[in-house]
Amino acid sequence: MKDTEKKEKKAAVPSKIKERGTDRAFNIFIYVFSALIILIVVYPLIFVLSASFSSPSEIIRGNVIFWPKGLNLDSYKAIISNSRILRGYGNTVFISVVGTAINIAMTTMCAFPLSNKKLAGRNVLTIFITFTMFFNAGMIPNYLLMKDLKLLNSYMVLMLPGAISVYNMLVMRNYFQSSIPGELIEAARMDGCGNLRTLFKIVLPLSKAIMAVMLIFYVAGHWNAYFSAMMYITDKDKYPLQLVLREILIQASSYTEEGLGQGFSVVDASLKEVGIQYATIVVSSIPVMLLYPLMQKYFVKGVMIGAVKG
Repeated sequence: MKDTEKKEKKAAVPSKIKERGTDRAFNIFIYVFSALIILIVVYPLIFVLSASFSSPSEIIRGNVIFWPKGLNLDSYKAIISNSRILRGYGNTVFISVVGTAINIAMTTMCAFPLSNKKLAGRNVLTIFITFTMFFNAGMIPNYLLMKDLKLLNSYMVLMLPGAISVYNMLVMRNYFQSSIPGELIEAARMDGCGNLRTLFKIVLPLSKAIMAVMLIFYVAGHWNAYFSAMMYITDKDKYPLQLVLREILIQASSYTEEGLGQGFSVVDASLKEVGIQYATIVVSSIPVMLLYPLMQKYFVKGVMIGAVKG
């Protein structure tokens, strides 16, 4: 009996499929190609991180490749002690948090009604909204509009004009249509739930994946934005971090005059500025780099469901 059971178990286990030579070569090519792509993407990050901890003279000589040379923390000390950089960091955090809250609220309030198949004229409304993705008034009309609305030189000018991303709204609408059962919403309405209660009590608790996607998209957009601030903001105390970073990268001499190179000669101050450039890039990238791993599992699920199913 035992021999019979062993034979049955062996028969139940599927035999290993032998890999052909062409398949093995193709797999090796894929692994090598993927490793090369990863190296191309990751190496600039490694270089910037290493350069931020290296001696500026070593950076200029080209001795920094993978590991820091001449460990130096003066660049980070200069950033922490510089009030403009810290103020820019605070402005960017405020704009990203408040702006993202506005974005998600507006996007949800637009996507949820359009996901209702019983909404009269929803296809026409979707077409009108999608139309705005392909046509824009242009830079000068937008500036004149912001001026007439009294939004120039305010934080709101960086939040309200892009309160809704049409692409993100369509992704969220598709997610609501494909992932939230219509029967569940109908049952809620039969129990007396209105639209807002249905949204907050049923739809949103089941939409963590798409909310994580929207959070990453909008936070990254606000955090990296600088062109709108360059156009609409003239008060340097309201500059976001990316605009301050732009000044560091392009107008390094002005920072030397403002005291980043205090106690140094002109040559030493110029060398010090090189390290500050890399350190500032690292500091400005940390929040977004920390946010993505925390949201990755929701991010992949939300993009696939929201974008593939219509």
